[in-house]
Amino acid sequence: MKNIFYFIKENYILARRRKISSKIAFLIIIVASISAITIVRIYYSHLVFPEPQVVKIEKKPEIKPEEWKFNPQPFTMKELKTRGCVADGILSDYGNDSENSTKLINRSQCVYLHRALETWAAPPDFEKAREIMRDIDKKHIVYGMFIAEAIDKKADYYFPEEDRNFRFSDMCRGSTDNRWGEHTCIPSFNKQEYRDYLKTITHQAMDLGIQSFLFGQIYLQDPEERNKSEIYDVMKDMRKYASSKHMQIIIGAQTNNMTNQKYLDAFDYIEGGVGINNGGNIEDGPCLSTKGSCWALLWHPNYASRAKNVFLHLDWSGLYYDDMSIFARMDQKTRVNTLKHLYNYFTMRDMGFMMPYLATINKNDDGCYGPKKRFYSPDNKYSCQDENFISDIFLGRL
Repeated sequence: MKNIFYFIKENYILARRRKISSKIAFLIIIVASISAITIVRIYYSHLVFPEPQVVKIEKKPEIKPEEWKFNPQPFTMKELKTRGCVADGILSDYGNDSENSTKLINRSQCVYLHRALETWAAPPDFEKAREIMRDIDKKHIVYGMFIAEAIDKKADYYFPEEDRNFRFSDMCRGSTDNRWGEHTCIPSFNKQEYRDYLKTITHQAMDLGIQSFLFGQIYLQDPEERNKSEIYDVMKDMRKYASSKHMQIIIGAQTNNMTNQKYLDAFDYIEGGVGINNGGNIEDGPCLSTKGSCWALLWHPNYASRAKNVFLHLDWSGLYYDDMSIFARMDQKTRVNTLKHLYNYFTMRDMGFMMPYLATINKNDDGCYGPKKRFYSPDNKYSCQDENFISDIFLGRL
């Protein structure tokens, strides 16, 4: 401010020294004053109202395309029996090699992926399954889900109907704690919490596009009077929900040596292993002779004659003497001959034989293996390299 008043004063003195008339001097003072005032306004406006900043207009985020969705298609039982493949946990990333596993399926002749989504001692991860399904580029494929006889009592899974997490410890059958390892138990259909859980996960699975549901070792979950079993209500709800979505589903069970006709009639199929020896041969009797108690061979008339449909495969449990571990220890010629014989033998009898594409083998097995020592895969990328032979068997070229 002092500088401005000094500016006006200097102009006035200059006018007087040069003997400029009072009118002109006054005019000079007026002009100088106006200039000074203008300078002051500009000065203070700069302080109080800073220069406007250049505002960058952000682009609106692009609208994401509609979330990817699998559209399940109608199928026939014949397709599943003749183009079935065991792909245990492929949608759960078993083997930790989903990229190559999905590429293998894309190259295959598989129509049905048996047990693709696993729930062994863990609730299903549908988001992970969705991501893997997006990479399976087949126009016609049927996904299966395994509803395990093992649950983890400490698992977390949201129960939307009651806005809380499920209480898995309330699902257990009595005296089955730690049955499959620490914190595990066998669930019971008699428990309301378990039935609510089944309703939730089966509905969510159908929303994802799962069409085949397999109850594991059902005689362990339902050992009481089966004619009054709660499983009937569970399956009734599943079929009702599928109908509301205009969706075809099938429901199966691992029934072992059960022969209750009413109970077996409730299922669309029964499922189990074939029971092979080191040469790939099967036995004649209804039970595997190497077991102490009856491990049923479901292709035997004792069971097959009572079931609507029978699906068979090389059984696996991670033990050294199970079907898959025996199979992985064979040389390739024996493996191929075994698969060819079993496939032709059972499909000619209207039973399904499912080819092994991903299954557990014993971690100390000294045979061939896939992405990890404890998983079999026929992928030519790994040591077994059976995939071309399996495709040839499917296509009748071998």
